[in-house]
Amino acid sequence: MFTSQWGKLVESLVEGDLIKLLKEREIQVESIVPRRKGNKAGQNYEFDLIAINGAELVIVEVKTTLRPQDITDFHEKLWKAKTFMPEYHDKIIFGAVAFITADGGSERMAQNQGLFVIKATGSSSAIVNEPGFKPKAF
Repeated sequence: MFTSQWGKLVESLVEGDLIKLLKEREIQVESIVPRRKGNKAGQNYEFDLIAINGAELVIVEVKTTLRPQDITDFHEKLWKAKTFMPEYHDKIIFGAVAFITADGGSERMAQNQGLFVIKATGSSSAIVNEPGFKPKAF
């Protein structure tokens, strides 16, 4: 139960800054959908946060501790996002991972996979990709 509550706290931290952070990266967000869950063709899915504008989505996976396996799993899930949520079939999808701490070089791995990297820092969060980083579209 504690882990679940901690995760919700981190999601809340990130969600509070997400519009501002993405605007700084020239992605204008119209709305944020928290905790999108569903089942498509017998496969359960969950996305922690989805930031939406007219043509683009940023799907954010939130972890208290980000590990390399989390990156691998999330990357696979992003490729299925348009299947899971067919109403977004014509949108450009970007991915992001958000965390408090990271293990095993997972921040670098996430950036190499084309994901925004968001570090929750105290009472807010920040995108920590290198300057000029271009996210990968899924």
